[in-house]
Amino acid sequence: MKSYAPQKIKTLGKCTIDSPMVKDSHNREHTAEIFVCDQSVTMAQNVFCPRDDKGECEQRCNSSTETAFKFYELAGPREKIYFDPSKVRAGIVTCGGLCPGLNDVVRSIVLGLRNNYGVKNIYGFRYGFQGFVPDYGHDVVMLTPDVVDGWQDIGGTCLGSSRGPQKPDVMVNCLEQLAVNMLFVIGGDGTMQGAMAIANEVENRGLKISVVGVPKTIDNDIVIIDETFGFQTAVNAARDVLRCAHVESKGIPNGIGLVKLMGRDSGFIACQAALAMSDVNFVLIPEQPFKLEGEGGFLNALHKRLLRRKHAVIAVAEGAGQDLLEAETETDASGNRRLGDIGLFLKDKINDYFEKIDFETSVKYMDPSYIVRSIPANAHDSTYCFSLGHDAVHAAMAGRTEMIVGKVKHNICHIPMAHIAGKRKKVDLYSPLWRLVLESTGQSVVFE
Repeated sequence: MKSYAPQKIKTLGKCTIDSPMVKDSHNREHTAEIFVCDQSVTMAQNVFCPRDDKGECEQRCNSSTETAFKFYELAGPREKIYFDPSKVRAGIVTCGGLCPGLNDVVRSIVLGLRNNYGVKNIYGFRYGFQGFVPDYGHDVVMLTPDVVDGWQDIGGTCLGSSRGPQKPDVMVNCLEQLAVNMLFVIGGDGTMQGAMAIANEVENRGLKISVVGVPKTIDNDIVIIDETFGFQTAVNAARDVLRCAHVESKGIPNGIGLVKLMGRDSGFIACQAALAMSDVNFVLIPEQPFKLEGEGGFLNALHKRLLRRKHAVIAVAEGAGQDLLEAETETDASGNRRLGDIGLFLKDKINDYFEKIDFETSVKYMDPSYIVRSIPANAHDSTYCFSLGHDAVHAAMAGRTEMIVGKVKHNICHIPMAHIAGKRKKVDLYSPLWRLVLESTGQSVVFE
């Protein structure tokens, strides 16, 4: 049988300790059903169009002339582990903006450490990376199954969060002082870059500390992995708001429901929520530039829609149309570019446009961003979070480090942090997703 080498994952050393899960199995002969082999992989593949080499397709499939294969190590418990569970001191931190499922992941890690490996010393660092820095004075919380009981029903993060990097040497000093030998970092792209900095400082000092990430972004814009936790919950909540906007728009002549949704660089929430609701007439996303005025402009297309159907619903991602606003050069504490408010901008432009042509209308503007990101995870995301938390624990116990866990082709895998850091997944304008959005809304690419 042909074997495939997975992408290399850093390890702290050879795994020589029997997993306690071996002892707990009823029959040693059936341990193969419990444990995952290190050679088990899943494949991530770029789309390949066979017409590319003939020059007939020219970007319509958004593919290259070469098929790119990468194989990632499957996540799950190993029969041999690196750490002695009785000596483990684990730390957990949540960073960045809120997202449905954060508490689910923390709880899953705690339960995985305690129930599968008998780990008793689990620290929760308060308010993100600030929790490692003495100057902030944040307490460290001891986490047990009793402490995290019920957290899965609460939105946000019970550990608290913050944005912005902290000095890696100071953070590693904290880990050394507490004798922490595995750290679970839950956060987005900036957080994973911070986790890489921690892992590099750990390596430079010759320490044996595993650093494992669980990627978090409500926008679903992490490359390689199929989907981030919290995304499905966000889509459900966004769909409900769009439904309300539709009701509002139909309640008055020429009513317009305008909803701004999350999506700094990627419009996945706007696209999926619009398809789920299927009464949205315009979807504006960062990946597709558009103009306001003239033939082929958004305002002209909106006018035609109102003349034809007497109402309209617009879903706009927060990062859409930024070229139409005055340029912003400031960044937030995480280094993200501060966005102009495209929702309020469009509301004003729509009102001005119809006032000038003496066309009576009414815009109902909704921005549910903080509501969407603060709600508890739905059943789909809670299940996913449970899997991610447990698989993060299995990876750390096996001495894996500087890696994340994430779903690739429907399998949770080990992925080097370097493969996702500083990169963004975007809506492919030649993909079935965007095609379905165009079909559902009836909008053309340039609003003709």
